[in-house]
Amino acid sequence: MEEAEDQLMTGGEAMTAANGILPVQEIRMVMDDGAIISDVPLTPAQMQPASIDLRLGRRAWRVQSSFLPGAGMRVADKLSRLAMHEIDMSAGAVLERGCVYIVELRESLRLPADISAMANPKSSTGRLDIFTRLITDGAPEFEAVAAGYDGPLYAEISPRTFSVLVRPGSCLSQLRFRRGPSAMSDDAMIRLQQDVGLVRGADAVDIRDGVALSVNLTPDDETGIIGWRARKHAGLVDIDAPASCRVSDYWERLTAADLVAGGLVLHPDEFYILASREFVTVPRDHAAEMRAYDTRVGEFRAHYAGFFDPGFGMAELDASTTRAVLEVRSHDVPFLIENGQTVCRLVYEPMSAVPEALYGASGSGSNYQSQGLRLGKHFIQD
Repeated sequence: MEEAEDQLMTGGEAMTAANGILPVQEIRMVMDDGAIISDVPLTPAQMQPASIDLRLGRRAWRVQSSFLPGAGMRVADKLSRLAMHEIDMSAGAVLERGCVYIVELRESLRLPADISAMANPKSSTGRLDIFTRLITDGAPEFEAVAAGYDGPLYAEISPRTFSVLVRPGSCLSQLRFRRGPSAMSDDAMIRLQQDVGLVRGADAVDIRDGVALSVNLTPDDETGIIGWRARKHAGLVDIDAPASCRVSDYWERLTAADLVAGGLVLHPDEFYILASREFVTVPRDHAAEMRAYDTRVGEFRAHYAGFFDPGFGMAELDASTTRAVLEVRSHDVPFLIENGQTVCRLVYEPMSAVPEALYGASGSGSNYQSQGLRLGKHFIQD
């Protein structure tokens, strides 16, 4: 792993800081150095093996449309022109499906010149079909925070299927920090596949701009289920209330009877939860991100929540096998997705150090280790 030029002080001695995704112990160090700022201290529950959970603040705005501020422009300046209504979320607020909101976050940043950051929705957010993206002042793109950024953070939130109840402190997205460039070659991922077995269960492993994941449409041996389709006009989901919603009120089971010519027809404006055919492993010294769909593989989007932490699916932490859950939405036309069809790619990056706590370790609070075809934590079987 390449080494950075800057120095860290440990026990009075200087040590070279390695490039890569920062683990939780280094995130605490940069936080103590003032890189992460909040009037409300961060809690242990926000700290993940390779990221922090970002919390919603008190103020939100219903806006006419999604936007990016662009170079030299603050988010607040754009809100002065595009905001339709300001919302005080102190007592909780309902974000309605089909609407677009901008919410200030409790955390702001004062990053060093050698550290950048990137955001993604939390797994539970993606499984609720909540489209959320991070915005910074002067940003030319969503989700990315430039090295050395000094300023506030905002979330663009647009619930697509279920209206949701949120409040200050609710967490919808995660932020990773990176020292140095983001680069890992396909050759390096091929070596990892050979040494560790990043994915297993597929006939052949396709590694080109990441590790290919395909969809599994084989019915579960016990339940016969191949996936889930969200019910339209279902009830409200409280973001901070796990195990509070009955599955049958929000989801329809998909079985072999729903297959057409061996595939599943994805209908426009409908939301599906499916699973990967492959079982996924993230080594303890790497992190992974599920990258957005490629239009060349079909007219659908597969992925909302993209971060996979070190330890995900590792054999010594997970006695069974762990699939990736796919949040899938078709575009303008019905599309037939077939068993084993590639739907997305996982891109791995080295950590700057092994996290002191891995995903799925005892007491970690990891919700989706050993998962198969699993809905979000808000739903309970009838």
